[in-house]
Amino acid sequence: MVNVQTHHREVVPSCPFRHDEALEPDPFLTRMRTDSPVAKVRLPYGEGDAWLVTRHDDVRTVTSDRRFSRAALIGRDFPRITPAPIAQREAINLMDPPALNRVRRLVAKALSTPQVEALRPWARRTVDALLDTMVEHGPPADVVEHLAARLPLMTICELLDIPEPDRPALRRWAAAMMSMRPADRVTAAGTKTAMRAYFDRLTAARRRDPGDDLVSALATARVNGDVLTDAELSVLAMLLVVTGHDTTTYEICDITYTLLTHPGHLARLRSWPESLPRAIEELLRFIPFRQGVGIPRVALEDVEVGGVTIRAGEAVHVSYLAANRDGFAYDRPDEIDFDRDDPVPHLTFGHGSHHCLGSHLARMVLQVAIGGLLARFPTLRLAVPARDVRWSTASIWRYPLTLPVAW
Repeated sequence: MVNVQTHHREVVPSCPFRHDEALEPDPFLTRMRTDSPVAKVRLPYGEGDAWLVTRHDDVRTVTSDRRFSRAALIGRDFPRITPAPIAQREAINLMDPPALNRVRRLVAKALSTPQVEALRPWARRTVDALLDTMVEHGPPADVVEHLAARLPLMTICELLDIPEPDRPALRRWAAAMMSMRPADRVTAAGTKTAMRAYFDRLTAARRRDPGDDLVSALATARVNGDVLTDAELSVLAMLLVVTGHDTTTYEICDITYTLLTHPGHLARLRSWPESLPRAIEELLRFIPFRQGVGIPRVALEDVEVGGVTIRAGEAVHVSYLAANRDGFAYDRPDEIDFDRDDPVPHLTFGHGSHHCLGSHLARMVLQVAIGGLLARFPTLRLAVPARDVRWSTASIWRYPLTLPVAW
């Protein structure tokens, strides 16, 4: 329910950005995009109000205009949807150009598209092994347990060469950091500290004795003499684990659920498996895979967006989810269309200088996971009615807690 509060003589809607009705678009975000595409809102945590920008063109403007700063958030209790801020001050997602450009160049050198593609055969073998276990288990089997909760974490840990015994703790820490529940504030802050300490130790060891893993590649990467600092390296490795497996884990679940509840699109994909990469792009656009909004920006000067003046010092959130369903950008935005020819790309991986550095890795993992699942199980179907699938109600991510299937 949306509450309305008066603030500085303005009527400011307050909403926790929660909608746990499977993967239906958040009605609040939809209404804001239609009625008030640039508007003040009150979020559950942090000081003051923030602007919320929801239309595709305006979102692209805010995320590419250097007059909006992420670095200006440092030291501020900015409006947000989690009890404790997820980002750390040294993190790449709190940097602005030109410092941001320097780090992105170093990461791009260590995590290149050819390096990701070289991992694809390993990913295929791993998917095959995971699905072998699923076959041995027999129907009904849980896609979350057998595939989604395992493959992305295994992939990022393979890249970073994380020791096997350490992986369950990393998974627990990452999940705790993404909770939106007030009671989890202390836990979220503590797990972030523990995770940072772990990566401080790991990255220091790889600096001393580099190997063939991604952490070592990041530690030794040089562009025009630049290297990552110890703090940058530690926080970056931590960010890769948190975002590098979380998003893909939940997207495997959400894409599988969406296909199994849209039988015509599933049949189309089965009859034309070569269209899988394009289909995944459309599903990434269509699926609202997270709750609410992420990390805001701060206006460094007065800026007009969508006919509204945002004043210097004010926080601005964008909704990639709302923008992905904008009828001004996409024809029939609320329909899945694997043949979509709209010239505008989706914003699921962000836009501008903070576009996701691991998007090519996420795409590879999704293609291998979904492709392998559909090929192995030609008659895959939900083992329970769609209405009985249970969804997370605590995390910023939207995903089924279990996804039982049969074949």
